[in-house]
Amino acid sequence: MTDLGIVIVNWNTKTLLRNALRTVFASEGLTFKVVVVDNASDDDSAVMVQENFPEVILVENTHNDGFSRANNIGLQQLGFGRGRNGADVPRYALLLNSDTEVPPDALANMVAYMDRPDRQDVGCAGCKLIMGNGELDVACRRSFPTPEVSFYRMAGLSRLFPKSPRFGRYNMTFLDPDIETEVDSVVGAFMMVRREVIAEVGLLDEDYWMYGEDIDWAFRIKQAGWKIMYNPAVMVLHLKRASSKQSKKARKAFYQAMLKFYRDHYRATTPWWLHTMVILGLLVKGGPAIWEMWRHPERSTVA
Repeated sequence: MTDLGIVIVNWNTKTLLRNALRTVFASEGLTFKVVVVDNASDDDSAVMVQENFPEVILVENTHNDGFSRANNIGLQQLGFGRGRNGADVPRYALLLNSDTEVPPDALANMVAYMDRPDRQDVGCAGCKLIMGNGELDVACRRSFPTPEVSFYRMAGLSRLFPKSPRFGRYNMTFLDPDIETEVDSVVGAFMMVRREVIAEVGLLDEDYWMYGEDIDWAFRIKQAGWKIMYNPAVMVLHLKRASSKQSKKARKAFYQAMLKFYRDHYRATTPWWLHTMVILGLLVKGGPAIWEMWRHPERSTVA
């Protein structure tokens, strides 16, 4: 039985993808399969994978239909999906960004962490992500963006008071980054999920074009009764936003994802005054993209 099925979504990050794959295939102490889903890149990324990593399962999309859709394609290639829990499916899935580099023992250590007898109630886990400048990628452990938590972020209070247990909840900046912690969500740049969890809760919500899909998945995982853990004993380099900084769509998708998440999980229980504040805050931050989505809720996250 394969220990780990790894999905890497790529869009025009050929050099970074090559480095990521080199580090993945230098991994020791476990068995794994790798799927690269290329979202219609025009930088010969797919050719590079074919020539340098023939063991990779390569999917070449003809259109970029978003990060969530591409990840789901990769997960399905590996056998993951609702109700699919057979021995032919890897024991764990890993969503891994193309702008990461993993140490040789990182993947085996994360699998060993999830295999521990006292961690069998952990459905999903992430690691400590370090950016190129040596600083912590604060997105690697997060609280759910409730209306209150989102307001503190949009109002700038989380930045002004990062050590406050109240105002710093969005990225949990009040906690020691070297302490193992149960969290609401980890980031999709490095997100390990049990096979049994995916069989129970299903795949990513493809209406999140980019951003928010990992938090929504984590929300559903926790609703199903599983824990989500941040494990700082494993450390991975994350160069951050290698694809999204090239895309105008990605920049507006962040606030659209926040609106969708709010609608899906909090709107029904939010009092009108707080609802008004949330919408006004999103309109100020997201501008026309939020207004467009507000007027046409039947459309996907990015029209």
